[in-house]
Amino acid sequence: MNPLPRKDEYETLETLFENVDSSFAEGLVRGCFHTCGPGRPPRKPLGLFRAFIVMRMKSVRSLREMSRLLNVDPRLRKLCLIKEGEKGYPRSVLSRFTKRVGVERLESIIEEKVVSLLRRNKAEEIDAVLDASFIKAWSIRHPRDSRKGYSDGEARVGRTGRTYSLGYKLHLSADFERMLPLASIVAPANQNEKKHCHTLLEKTRQVLRKAGAKLGSIIADSQYSSEKIRKAADEAVIPYPENQKRGVKGLLRVDKKFRTHGPEDQKRKYHKRPAIESAFSFLRTQYSLTINKVRGLKKVTTYALYSILSHILTREAAENIGRPDKAVSPTYFNT
Repeated sequence: MNPLPRKDEYETLETLFENVDSSFAEGLVRGCFHTCGPGRPPRKPLGLFRAFIVMRMKSVRSLREMSRLLNVDPRLRKLCLIKEGEKGYPRSVLSRFTKRVGVERLESIIEEKVVSLLRRNKAEEIDAVLDASFIKAWSIRHPRDSRKGYSDGEARVGRTGRTYSLGYKLHLSADFERMLPLASIVAPANQNEKKHCHTLLEKTRQVLRKAGAKLGSIIADSQYSSEKIRKAADEAVIPYPENQKRGVKGLLRVDKKFRTHGPEDQKRKYHKRPAIESAFSFLRTQYSLTINKVRGLKKVTTYALYSILSHILTREAAENIGRPDKAVSPTYFNT
């Protein structure tokens, strides 16, 4: 039997917030509120921003539950910058905050963090791994059109594993070496990965250019196999499915038992692909990607971005305290 871990082997959310630079995020979210003139002064924008990170880290299922916790939990109140005797953030304030911040500001915060981390690690050439993960919609199917949602009209039925379900897909590119998300797109689940691949690659290149790095190879499964995608990068490590170029030898292929066949250099690079599966696993199990209680593409995108940002902040905090090995340990700062 393994001994129980010592308490000092873990850090807390307080340590995480103390060891990340929130100045850029604070400036952006503060710009969502008025600073002068008539009207009630806004609640602390940085405190509201922290509340959504805490929700993702602590798997709080809804704004209503978070609002209740901020009224009764002294530790969460302090983390979210609520003073003693001050009321917690009501559900309406939290809801309006997500609309004020929006998707573009969150993407800017994530991009700034990713660029900073890549510069710190002196990244020069990066192999990007591409994949998509299903997000279940908070809705049932429409009784007159089973392809879309009833209370969430933007959700669509798409493949999830061996079955079909109603929801969205998070399309992600990640740096293999650091298991760091580089760019993302959320789309209805019925839209194929190929449709968003070029936009995802362009967003990835934009981040890498700002970090002073360049895109090396793109690594993906056979779902991304097309000539346009293969020409979009210097090297595309994508296996050909059985129905493409039959009889041609020397191509990378993966059989039904997930064994790779083809050139040795491409086989070695393709074995990097499970890194993005690990990233999705962290997002689903530790950063609450599967806890979707909102409806509509924009809101689902916002909550997915908070999960990605929580993952990135974990890496930043781990590197700042001199424990880069804990950057891929989602529970390290979650006590």
